[in-house]
Amino acid sequence: MASFSLEEFLGDGALQELLPLLLKEGWDDVPTLKMMNEEDMDAYNFSKRQRDALKIRTYVHDRSLMEYADKLEASGMGLPELLNLTPSALNMEYGMKRGHIARFTDRTTVCGIMMPPSISSLPTARRRSSCSSFVTSRTYFDMDSSKSSPAHSVTGPDHQGESRKSFSSNSNARKEKSPTFSNGLKGTAPALPSESRFRGIVGSSSSIKDVASLSVLEKIFVEKVTPEHRPGVNLWNQADLKLPPPMKASDLWAKKPTIILCIRRPGCIMCRAQAHQLYSRKPIFDAWGVQLVAVINEYLEREVQLFWPRFWGGMILLDKNREFFKALGGGILPKESFFTGFIFNRVAWTNYQRAKAMEIESNFSGKGSIKGGLLILRAGRGGVAYQFMERNFGDWAPLEELFKVCETLHQ
Repeated sequence: MASFSLEEFLGDGALQELLPLLLKEGWDDVPTLKMMNEEDMDAYNFSKRQRDALKIRTYVHDRSLMEYADKLEASGMGLPELLNLTPSALNMEYGMKRGHIARFTDRTTVCGIMMPPSISSLPTARRRSSCSSFVTSRTYFDMDSSKSSPAHSVTGPDHQGESRKSFSSNSNARKEKSPTFSNGLKGTAPALPSESRFRGIVGSSSSIKDVASLSVLEKIFVEKVTPEHRPGVNLWNQADLKLPPPMKASDLWAKKPTIILCIRRPGCIMCRAQAHQLYSRKPIFDAWGVQLVAVINEYLEREVQLFWPRFWGGMILLDKNREFFKALGGGILPKESFFTGFIFNRVAWTNYQRAKAMEIESNFSGKGSIKGGLLILRAGRGGVAYQFMERNFGDWAPLEELFKVCETLHQ
């Protein structure tokens, strides 16, 4: 799975000289830069060599083949010419492995992110400054969103219906619970409890009836571990990185809606896959004015280095007291042992196989028993618009649900 490091994406070739201009104009992260189209390239006077380089790098980044990007760009050929090369030529000239050749030449699989036409035709600087004028289309679902949704999910109050079927063949769609706050706004409650496992020896997890209370979330303090990734930023150029003083978590959503991804363990293969697929959709959330923030429950510097910006290029916060995680569990820290939560859980095994198929490196550092989840906070004191708790290890909040909630918040 390709990194979100902008330096790695651009390489040392034709695009490097454009870096100052790209940063100035707001093309300052990999997911957004990959959305650049011919009209955008015309506006910035891209040369043919630079156009070819961007198309090649976008294509191989989508297919996790960035190790060949420099050689392919240096060939001087465009992407169509490279795709017409024989497998033996790809192997001999570029050292491409057999499995990678199949992935490179497969044009039937749609790997890129589909944006609404009204968004994809505008430069990023205009998207971010006047997104209300062009977010009108509802055709924003990417082709592989159905593959990235978890075993248990719900639908929110503004998008009625049943949630999509899960990877598990016996899972049924779950209906939502929508508690009303004192201010009249509603939020989406978590899914129903997971099923009992191992012939009833392992019981199901408890059901949470209400979303987290805003009064609880406003009391949380967090520490900023990383900012949003930008070229030239090296947080680990000193022996000991000192974290800044704690800040109020409510400052995050004071002025704009915020997605808070609570990560169980940065080294976990399923957590890395979830973070990557969510951050890949950053341009969509940017268009709706929604920011992405990741929260970890323990600080292991080496693990953060391996995680950021490789799998997540956004801000990372430390929730030392695990208050966000407790809020997901209705006031109780949601946790489960490796044996009951993974070994004896077929849904978790399915989630693991899904992440493993993405060829993601992982490790076992850190505490992996605490379950994560996701929150969408309305701006100001609007409260929780959406909440998802990781019932089974590796469950993901369905992308289509996140899109619908964020689009509703933008309207």
